[in-house]
Amino acid sequence: MRFNLTLLIFGIAALATQSVLADTTVSKVDEKRQDELRYFVKHDCGSCHGMTLKGGLGPALLPETLSAKPKEFLVTTILEGRENTAMPPWKPMLSRDDASWIVEQLQSGKITQTRLAKGAQ
Repeated sequence: MRFNLTLLIFGIAALATQSVLADTTVSKVDEKRQDELRYFVKHDCGSCHGMTLKGGLGPALLPETLSAKPKEFLVTTILEGRENTAMPPWKPMLSRDDASWIVEQLQSGKITQTRLAKGAQ
């Protein structure tokens, strides 16, 4: 019984540590792809969530509305969509790293105008 309790405690501690590390990992996306993703957020996400991301057909994508939500929940929402809503699955176009980077940027308020939107190539 004592051995089982020790294993249970160890397992819970390992899962908790893994969860914390997953939420703090910075996604590795190269600079060119980052610019493409900023453009994607502003134009594709912005078409439903508002061009300023303050909400529209979909909810606001601002740090104050997203920061309390678990990163993995948001990544899954981007990749898998939301059933019975207008939120489509973006996994045909985005990798898990892409979605993770987007979530990090949205939660921290770092989505800015892109070079693509400014006309630079």
